[in-house]
Amino acid sequence: MSGFLATEHTVFNGYLQVDGYAAYQRVNDKLVGCWAHARRKFKVKERLYFRRTHSSAQLTTLKQWLDKSVQQVSKQSALGRAIHYTINQWPKLSRYLEDGRLNIDNNRAERAVKPFVIGRKNWLFNHNHRGAEASAILYSIIETAKANGLTPFDYIERCLEQLSHPNCDLSSLLPWRVKLGKA
Repeated sequence: MSGFLATEHTVFNGYLQVDGYAAYQRVNDKLVGCWAHARRKFKVKERLYFRRTHSSAQLTTLKQWLDKSVQQVSKQSALGRAIHYTINQWPKLSRYLEDGRLNIDNNRAERAVKPFVIGRKNWLFNHNHRGAEASAILYSIIETAKANGLTPFDYIERCLEQLSHPNCDLSSLLPWRVKLGKA
């Protein structure tokens, strides 16, 4: 995609969210940067310092607004439900301030399970709990392989090959220990 966009004149005229790859500059002037890529450039200590000096103050202001607004907005309204949810989740929502390694969201995990959530409505082979359990195990293996930069097919193939040996070291088959081509 990036190669195509960098070399072709496209008629696309909308916003395009990108990383810092310089070739995107030739596409259009409506590029939207990626904060996740920018965040990765900072060390854990630097992220923690910024959170404690800046994000903490912003969260304090937000919490004050929530505490005031909860008294003024109907609990049945969409805004009221959002306020109540946020107040109820507050200790967990603000915990990322404690450690620079923590993310502000779990979007990575949410993206990983989305295909499974959509797919489970369509999978006909889960006729009973054993089929559903087998499906969940396989899905977990596939997503863990992806999260570790492995091609799931190649990873599973390697595991099956190694498991056929009687003295196979199972810990050597953990996705973060296996060395294969990257996904």
